[in-house]
Amino acid sequence: MASKENALNSEANARPEKKQNIFYNPTFRSVVFQFVAIVALVFFVFTIVDNALTNLDARGIATGFGFLSQEAGFGIGLTLIEYDETYSYGRTFFVGLLNTALVSVLGILLATVLGFLIGIARLSNNWLLSRFAAVYIETFRNIPLLLQIFFWYFAVLQALPSPKESLSIGESLFLNVRGLYFTRPVFEEGSTIIFVALIAALVFSFIFSRWAKRKQETTGAQTPVLSISLAAIVGLPLIAFFVSGMPVSLEYPVLKGFNFRGGFSIIPELAALMLALAIYTASFIAEIVRSGINAVSHGQTEAAMALGLPRNRTLSLVVIPQAMRIIIPPLTSQYLNLTKNSSLAMAIGYPDLVSVFAGTTLNQTGQAIEIIAMTMGVYLTLSLLTSMLMNIYNAKVALVER
Repeated sequence: MASKENALNSEANARPEKKQNIFYNPTFRSVVFQFVAIVALVFFVFTIVDNALTNLDARGIATGFGFLSQEAGFGIGLTLIEYDETYSYGRTFFVGLLNTALVSVLGILLATVLGFLIGIARLSNNWLLSRFAAVYIETFRNIPLLLQIFFWYFAVLQALPSPKESLSIGESLFLNVRGLYFTRPVFEEGSTIIFVALIAALVFSFIFSRWAKRKQETTGAQTPVLSISLAAIVGLPLIAFFVSGMPVSLEYPVLKGFNFRGGFSIIPELAALMLALAIYTASFIAEIVRSGINAVSHGQTEAAMALGLPRNRTLSLVVIPQAMRIIIPPLTSQYLNLTKNSSLAMAIGYPDLVSVFAGTTLNQTGQAIEIIAMTMGVYLTLSLLTSMLMNIYNAKVALVER
């Protein structure tokens, strides 16, 4: 029996190994399938674009980006750069882009501050404060964003008085149905030193905060970074203002005809959109903050309290830094949602990118493929930029194994 088994083993060893088929290699198959998928996708997109261009040519509609140099011929209510009807469609693109970036940045800042305050209040030992935060969250996150935009624009801001009956504070601030008007500083010759002092104060604050952090890590001693930084940011430009002979004047808003002229103004469309986006997004951020704080071990809080840290210092120095590692990823998603939701501005006439470029410009030129592609590219770029910045911050606060 043993001799028979040895004979079979020797025969198996003598038999040459059969070469493995390359199609059974998982690496080769994955590369082939991905290549086929990419080719199919490219062919699909090419077919759609080719059919669209053929149809446009049949209707006599020109293609290409030459329309960007043509005169626009329409006005825009809010512009952060110089613009009038004689400028080109390319200029309207940048006007809409800047208006979209403006409401997105302001909305993100306001939503972050409000969301963190509501999220912390949700965990407060004060029953009234925590109940208020809970009602806020459950109310605003369950009402569609578009309805909230309509509420702030039609029910609140459109109910304000006319310009002649404006609500005012002295001669420097006026609120009416046309918007909010307030005093604008006018920087005259010699005011450059004020901006230099402000930049120097910001650089000092950054360097000082890094030094204070290293000092705390080494000795445990805390430095009032916020108060000293604020004093530098306010004090240095103020000193430069007086040293340079006060080269700044004020331009007050003045009622001329049916509206105010001069000063700064915030149109009601911007205010309604920013408030709705911030309040709606803050309700989601508050829940993210609450869950992130709850995820931190309660033993960390007890240890900090045992060392004599007050509750506010425990929250800022122990709990929040650890909770941020959990908060940042879903917080990034909320920032992206806010930026994309800003496209709802078209419903109330705020001149964002969708309204002035993908709306008016598209209707006048008919360049659908080019305009929609450019608009999609802008939102994609803004989202990728936001994600990149948040990922950089996330990598800085992440735990690093020794």
